[in-house]
Formats: sequence, C-alpha cells, structure tokens
Amino acid sequence: MCGITGIIGPKATKSNILQMLDCQKHRGPDFTDYYVEEAKVALGHNRLSIIDLSSNANQPFASDDGNLVLVFNGEIYNYIELRKELQPKYQFRTQSDTEVLLNAYIEWGRKCLDRFNGMFAFAIWDKRERSLFAARDRFGVKPFYYHFDNSNFLFGSEIRTIVDSVVKIPDEKVWSSFFIEGSYGMPNETFWKNVCQLPGGHSLTLKNNSLQIEKWYSFETRAKALATHFENNEEEYITNLLLKSINLRFRADVPVGFNLSGGLDSSTLLALIDQQDIDKSAVEAFTFVTNDERYDELPWVKSMLNNRPYHLNVCPLSANEIPELSLKMAQHQMEPYGGIPTLAYSKIFQAARQKGVKVLLDGQGSDEAWAGYDYYINNSQSVIQGVSKSPFRKNVLDAEFANTSEKSVYDKPFKDNLLNLQYRDLFYTKIPRALRFNDRVSMMHGTELREPFLDYELVEHVFSRPTDFKIKNGVQKWMLRKIAEQFLQKDLVLAPKRPLQTPQREWLSEDLKDWVRAEVAILYQHNWFDKKELETELNAFFNGDAQSSFHIWQWINAAQLLK
Repeated sequence: MCGITGIIGPKATKSNILQMLDCQKHRGPDFTDYYVEEAKVALGHNRLSIIDLSSNANQPFASDDGNLVLVFNGEIYNYIELRKELQPKYQFRTQSDTEVLLNAYIEWGRKCLDRFNGMFAFAIWDKRERSLFAARDRFGVKPFYYHFDNSNFLFGSEIRTIVDSVVKIPDEKVWSSFFIEGSYGMPNETFWKNVCQLPGGHSLTLKNNSLQIEKWYSFETRAKALATHFENNEEEYITNLLLKSINLRFRADVPVGFNLSGGLDSSTLLALIDQQDIDKSAVEAFTFVTNDERYDELPWVKSMLNNRPYHLNVCPLSANEIPELSLKMAQHQMEPYGGIPTLAYSKIFQAARQKGVKVLLDGQGSDEAWAGYDYYINNSQSVIQGVSKSPFRKNVLDAEFANTSEKSVYDKPFKDNLLNLQYRDLFYTKIPRALRFNDRVSMMHGTELREPFLDYELVEHVFSRPTDFKIKNGVQKWMLRKIAEQFLQKDLVLAPKRPLQTPQREWLSEDLKDWVRAEVAILYQHNWFDKKELETELNAFFNGDAQSSFHIWQWINAAQLLK
C-alpha cells in the first residue's frame, strides 16, 4: 500500500508534484519519487514496501520500452499466478506485483482488471498516446481522488493531497444530507465541491483534455449469474474460498499481524489463520481497550487466544487523548468519520508500526455479505445498527441550508429486498464509508490493512446464496456460523453480534464535556446552524438524552473540518 498522485496539464511541474507528495508522505515512508514532463504530466509515488523490498520495485515504474509509466497503490494478491502466466512472453526484472500489473496491462489492456484479485488504485501514462488510464478495485478498498477543471487534471490518494492545490469549497448538498440522514455522499462524491472520487469498480481515461469514466466491474451481473449455480458441497466450497482468501493475504515480504475483537468475524478470522501453513509464533495479534468493562472485549479476546501461539498487543485509548487525536484524524480523513471507535482503532495501527508489523488483517465486510445487521431482519431501511431513536437532529440546521439536501436514492438491481439492502451497504453506505475510514486510519501510521472477507470471489458467491444460507430460524450469518463450528468453541460461534463499541456517549457527555462545548461553539457563528437549537440539543445530551451520540460527533467533525 502506498500513495499515488499526478498532474496532467500546465500545472505539471516538479515543485507542484513534490508539494502533493509531501501531503501524503505518511502513506509511503520508505521511498518517494516522481516522473515529470514539464507543463505536461507529472506522476508521484510514496512507497510503503510490502512485496519485493528492493529499490528495483520503486515507483514511478516504467515499461521496458519506456513508453508506459505506472504509479500504483495496493496489492495484487494473485500476482504470483499472473506472473507465471506472463513469464513466457515477458522478462521480469523484479519480484514485485507492480511489474506484474504493468505487464498484465501491456498483455491484456483494460481486460487485465478482470484478472486481478486485489485492492488497487493505479494510473498509467502512455507517452505515445498522450493518455492517462486509471482504475480502482472492485469495492474501492484503495482510494482515488481527482480534480478536473478542463485545464488541469490532478489526482491523489487522499483529499488533502488535492485541496492543498485547489480552493476547498464545501459541497452543501453532501453536508446537509449528512446532518439530516447520515449520508456520506454517493460513490463519486466527496464533502468538497471540487474534489471527486473514482467509484470502486470504475476506470477513467483522460485524453485530449477529455475525461471518460466507465464501470468495469458489474457485481450485479455476476451475482445474478451465480444465483442459480450451486456447488456439490456449498459449505466445503465456501470454507475453501475463505481459506484461499486468507492465504493470499498473507503474501508479504514483511511481518503480518491481525486485529481481533470478541465477535464472530474476528473469531472466524483467527480460526482460519490457524489453518495456514505459516510460522504462527511470528504473527502478532492486536486489540484496543478503553478500560471500561461495559465495552471492552478483552476477556473474549483472551479466551479466543488461549492455547494459541499469537502474542497479544493490547492498545489502550483514554478520554484525554481524544481532543488531539480527533483533530489529527480529521486532518487525515478530510471528511466526517466514525467517532471514537475510529480513534480507538487507530491505536492498533500505531502499535503495529512501532513493533515493525506493516500488514494487518481484519474482519471487515462480513456483515454486508452474510447479512449480519439487525435491520436486515426487522424490515428497516436504517443505515445505522442498534438504534431505536433517530440519531439525527435536523432542527439545528438553518432552513435554507437544510433544503439543499437530497434524499439518497440507491439502485435496486435485485428482485429480493434483502439483496438490495446488502447491495446498498456494499456499494453505497457501509462498505465505502468503512473502507475510507480504515484506509486513513492505517495509513496515518504507514501500515497496510487487508480485508479477507472482502475477497471478491467470496463476496459474490455468498451474496448470491438463498436467504436461508444467511438468515435461518432468526439466526444471522447462519452459514458462516456453520463453517466456524468446524474450528471454534460453540460459545464463540453462538455469540450475538456486538457492534464495535467504546464509551463514546459517556466520554462526550462527562469526561470531555468542556471540550465538546468548545468545539460545538465554533458552529454558532456558521450560517448552516441555528445557535439556539444547537445549545438546546447539546444541553439535552448533557442532561441525559444520550441514547445516541452520533449527532454530537457530527457537530464535532463539522467544527474541525470547516474552521
């Protein structure tokens, strides 16, 4: 995992590309370099060395004939298999997946994307054609942001890389929808008017100052085709998909560890790691705690690791760290993010980097594919798990600003309501949001996060199974639990879903009360808000109306990003 950036147009200068690279240097602390054709094209790369640690694999990476120049962020997990397929025709000079990606593009053109199993965002400059081709992986694990003003095309791995070079203008529609319904925008949007993102599963071509965006991955088509296809032994087939996904994601030339909580996903991840042919004594486990027994899952985690060889790293977060850490996180995210749990999660990556563990695996993506959220069975259109009262406070907004919002409308390509809810969460709400949070959290500390439950072959197959593979007799993630029974204690398999929790409500209403007041006060002079209503809702929260703290965190995010 790395950082990529580029400029096509008159602004393509060495000084400008260096400025952009400096904004995201945390993403690739091992090496930084650039390619420049003055006032025409500039490409830059911040490298986090994971596969082939030699300087031969540094980027920007040029084809043998020098015509193509590649900058690439992510990992092509099946690069070994692709390399074997390409070797009869290509002379490889590195052991990297970067060179495999470029040669695959030379061999198969844009069709190479269909062959990749990985997480990636990359751009290739073609000197002869004077064109840029860029693409993002199927689910958008790796980011790709851009700005295009019909004169200059700028791209980068983070929003801050772009906004340091252009005027930052809030997109009122996106912000208003965020406050009213918790939307984080559509897949091509950000919270800033002049910064777009390439949606997952899409590619773009820039030539002759004309930008064309295409969808290269049709999850809907593949899922529908699989719906009528059944293996002789579904449980065995899915188990093998899980094991293969873990195996691929242990490919690295640096230490690999994993994140652990007390839930089914983490338990299953741990059990699948147990089945790998690796030196398990060298694999580190990480979990966070807030030293609040109402929320911490440390007892579960310790129970899971009992009689296993993995060393557990416990990463504490305290209330007094929140003011400084939240501001730092806001500066990296450049958009609203998921509250104190996200900050707690960041402590894991900080600890991993300090121990020299550059790659971590976690269980993200299981709930969406296997139907694990409560609203999948209670016929709710909610996008938030475990709430009985609306977490939004529209009344604090100025009426004119509130009217700029637009109700989010999501595609419903399937006849089944459950599938449409899962599809929404995979491509519009839960997964895009979590992947963005997690990318910035891990890259703040120069570490790579891999998500085996988001392997595209696994997600496609599980998603396409009938409802009773996922929800049976009221038990959610039924087939995953059945598979887990092969490896885990029954009490862990049957454990109910517990949202990743911290004492956010308690800390914001008690320990951090003065800080919260000071942050929200920044919004009193902002024309988006009604000061009196903000004060009323804030006092209600402090006086015990604290079933949800989501709206409080929304205001803190806004204060830190808009000032």
